[in-house]
Amino acid sequence: MGELVADKHVRYILAVEKKKDSFEALLMEHLRMNGAYWGLTTLDLLGKLGTVDEDEVISWIMECQHDSGGFGGNVGHDPHILYTLSAVQVLALFDKIHMLDIDRVASYIAGLQNEDGSFSGDIWGEVDTRFSYIAISALSLLHQLDRINVEKAVNYIVSCRNLDGGFGCTPGGESHAGQIFCCVAALAITGSLHHVDVDLLGWWLCERQVKSGGLNGRPEKLPDVCYSWWVLSSLILIDRVHWIDKKKLVRFILDCQDLENGGISDRPDDAVDVFHTYFGVAGLSLLEYPGVKPIDPAYALPVEVVNRIFIVKHQPNS
Repeated sequence: MGELVADKHVRYILAVEKKKDSFEALLMEHLRMNGAYWGLTTLDLLGKLGTVDEDEVISWIMECQHDSGGFGGNVGHDPHILYTLSAVQVLALFDKIHMLDIDRVASYIAGLQNEDGSFSGDIWGEVDTRFSYIAISALSLLHQLDRINVEKAVNYIVSCRNLDGGFGCTPGGESHAGQIFCCVAALAITGSLHHVDVDLLGWWLCERQVKSGGLNGRPEKLPDVCYSWWVLSSLILIDRVHWIDKKKLVRFILDCQDLENGGISDRPDDAVDVFHTYFGVAGLSLLEYPGVKPIDPAYALPVEVVNRIFIVKHQPNS
């Protein structure tokens, strides 16, 4: 089994950021905020966040904010709850959440909650359990969960639970590992994991591992490195991660590396991208791979960042 070529992944991410006029960069222009989160969190997990210009990143992030309080995927793009969470997460990496007008951001997110407890992604009204997770995660990081009706939010998520133990994007929607992470993590953050049938869901999740060691998102699908995060984090949150073969999953992730130029792909020998590089490294973090910082399975941020936000440091009386 090979090793993690961490230095090459760091160089790959830094190089991607500099190629602002490349074809790939233009295709990703509308979701650059997400790309910043994926790339910067990878750098932090590898202990290299200091290699980027912090002031430049934060200045750009603040330029993406709208009067509504929400953030767009790039400067001049419409606000959406997806990019708003990514903005909060990146600011958390740099310990700069205090730069936000927290009340304005919280008001934007809370305003997207619907009467049934679900959340819309933006003013156009698409509903998805992804947005429930995003709202709960972002508001929790901002210490503003009381701005929404948490009980209704939880009840809506529970209404999306299926007979196989999984969760879909809306009530009756097919179970999918990505949606399961969103629902399970949201329930974990709100202290509501008692709504999950952990053995039934754990069985569905562990069946996502295929012969190569990789994980897929639904039955009969190909394995994909990104599910090293969606499936693994869910299994950890419900304490069933011992039901999969961790060594085979580590081998699968490492086999998806570009050993010459850095980056991680969805499957061995495919083209690499920042998305799969992040989720590959995050998966290795969950698997306690040497040299990778631990990541929080619910907030998808380094544990030290989450601790900084939630653990109050009591100063001794002077």
